Amino acid sequence: MADVIGSETEGGDDEAKLLLAAAEREQPAAAAFLRELANVETPSDNPATQRAALDMIETGARAAGMACRRFRGRRSGGTLIARWPARAGTPLQLLVGHCDTVWPVGTLETMPVRVDDHIMRGPGVFDMKGGVTQMLVALKILRELGREPAVRPVMLINSDEEIGTRDTYSTLCRLAPLADRAFVLEPSLAPDGRLKTARKGVAQYKVTVHGKAAHAGLNPEEGISAILELSYVVQQLHALNDPAAGVTVNVGTIDGGMRPNVVAPMSSAYVDVRVPTHEDSRRIDEAVRGLQPTREGVSLEIEGTEGRAPMEYTHGGRRLWAAASRIAEAMEFPLDHGRAGGGSDGNITSQFTPTLDGLGPVGDGAHSAHEHVDLRHMPQRTALLAALLLEPALGNDRGDDE
Repeated sequence: MADVIGSETEGGDDEAKLLLAAAEREQPAAAAFLRELANVETPSDNPATQRAALDMIETGARAAGMACRRFRGRRSGGTLIARWPARAGTPLQLLVGHCDTVWPVGTLETMPVRVDDHIMRGPGVFDMKGGVTQMLVALKILRELGREPAVRPVMLINSDEEIGTRDTYSTLCRLAPLADRAFVLEPSLAPDGRLKTARKGVAQYKVTVHGKAAHAGLNPEEGISAILELSYVVQQLHALNDPAAGVTVNVGTIDGGMRPNVVAPMSSAYVDVRVPTHEDSRRIDEAVRGLQPTREGVSLEIEGTEGRAPMEYTHGGRRLWAAASRIAEAMEFPLDHGRAGGGSDGNITSQFTPTLDGLGPVGDGAHSAHEHVDLRHMPQRTALLAALLLEPALGNDRGDDE
């Protein structure tokens, strides 16, 4: 079975160029919408701020003919699900994005949304309100051109991705197994706009050392320093790093002890783990949980959670990339792909269905003061998504390996 989904034909090239021309016509309105959306501050930890942004996105989805439904969040501003009208039994494809950002309310006072020539700067324009904008415009283009996807688009926008997608996790786990594929509109790999065909998995651990307190001057020999033991633990953890394999284990913070004149009875380390494969995840998890104290009288307490499983480059992912590459070639713009070190909702969907991530804007500075998007590339990225939505279903040939 060939890796490409559709066939590379002259008619397909013409369709791609038609979509690109439509996206270019929509670009002024798209840039205006992105600017307006970015001027609505939506920090993840302030659910009340999310509603105005979700209102704007819902209005855009309805303009594209989507049937919309909002779900209230327990700890977030809620989730928007929009469905393209389709016959019963039509396979579905997921479009995934989020409207929350890492920026607190008031950021616009020191980091206003502005456009310098072709560069739009501001909190959230790159991660990921630019991707949400492209999603809405791609759907609008298909509606206005009268194109009917054979695989029904279902759009999911949540408001807590930056803090782990807690409210929407179960919904994604229900929808993704039903989907033929998933497209995630997270920003591209900076600065050259590569798509993300793989992502590292993310896990966090807390390692607590329990020792024994004693007076540091009167009877230090009766104490067992948890801080000293933790220093050995930290070295063992850092020894798990394997840069060549893409495995990173970082002790980001440590704390513990009572006072300078007390032998520390307790100390803790907080650990971030990034791994490219499920096998690496299992191996590192076993190593961390298998840590043993080096001295008698010391005990280790190890807590850990897998925040996001790895998004591996599977057979289905290769087929999606091949389709994207073919479409970009027809539209005459360069496109490449790679692995991202951070996690996204694509890590979740990829456990159940082939996933292509990083379809959002070209730019740089996610979570940074220089966050920006290059508006010149938005029509290409929008048209690419529209063309991908018109691809036939992967069907049964979407497994992990050939």
